[in-house]
Amino acid sequence: MEKQTILVVDDTPANIDVLAGVLKADYHIKIAKNGEQALKIARAIPLDLILLDIMMPGIDGYEVCQELKADERTHHIPVIFVTAKISADDEIKGLNIGAADYITKPFNPPIVQRRVQTQLALTDQNRMLAIKVQQKTAEIAQNQLDVIRKLGRAAEYKDNETGMHVIRMSYYTHILALAAGINEADAEVLMHAAPMHDVGKIGVSDAILKKPGKLTAEEFDEMKHHCVIGAEILGDNDSPLLKIAQEVALTHHEKWDGTGYPNGLKGEEIPLYGRIVAVADVFDALTSERPYKKPWSVEEAVALLEREAGSHFEPKLVQLFVENIEQIVEIKAKFRDEG
Repeated sequence: MEKQTILVVDDTPANIDVLAGVLKADYHIKIAKNGEQALKIARAIPLDLILLDIMMPGIDGYEVCQELKADERTHHIPVIFVTAKISADDEIKGLNIGAADYITKPFNPPIVQRRVQTQLALTDQNRMLAIKVQQKTAEIAQNQLDVIRKLGRAAEYKDNETGMHVIRMSYYTHILALAAGINEADAEVLMHAAPMHDVGKIGVSDAILKKPGKLTAEEFDEMKHHCVIGAEILGDNDSPLLKIAQEVALTHHEKWDGTGYPNGLKGEEIPLYGRIVAVADVFDALTSERPYKKPWSVEEAVALLEREAGSHFEPKLVQLFVENIEQIVEIKAKFRDEG
């Protein structure tokens, strides 16, 4: 096992010699003779523990500890104060600014070793706990994502669309979201939420979903209700993924000019994620084969997007989609429908 690294900070060489002599057999020892030097070392190399004298010329140990704890690069390093004598008030002050423990002078080697061992063991435990929490959080997020995908698959079984459709349009939304200035993390959440856009079709009758011809006015009214059904299925939730999925399910059929459904939202009243999914969804629907239609060419689909920019779609998003058409075509080829 690799030795851990301890920084010993003291302006008295004799104190440094004693502490280094006690600890050097078990740890890598770094030395600083004042507060400024200690801060420089702590910010330059990984440290596992700092033994910090309180009374030093220049900036004292309290100030050094405060700076360490205020710096994102060093706030995690445990600090043990080293002092000749200390009052209860001084001890409380040190603990309040982030010190983990105290060692008093003159040094008792077994006590120094035990205090250092205890603090490093506690730090290791906290590190392992943090890793476990991160792993559990990632596991929960993955389980949630799996549920989202399974719900998306359930909607596909009700419709004529294929699993490749939701994969393609999800990647299209990711490309378009990044082009629109959305950061990578949020664009990825949107990509995972996008497959839920039509989950509300679970509540629409098969006779309407699979009808080969044109829908009647009554049938189209029922079809339009799938947006509301989808939002109800996803429900109000604290999860960013489910919140965006619900928003997309409800708004992806709204139109820029206000003639869409279910709420007739107009322009920027429509959430950005819903506007993005609208472009991606329509493009893929047009360029995909269905039992009731042949696929359009990419050129024909792009021409329709451009014609309906300002009416159905946000003009800027259409422009960005066209500017990234090479990436779109690559995704389309990579995830083409079987057969």
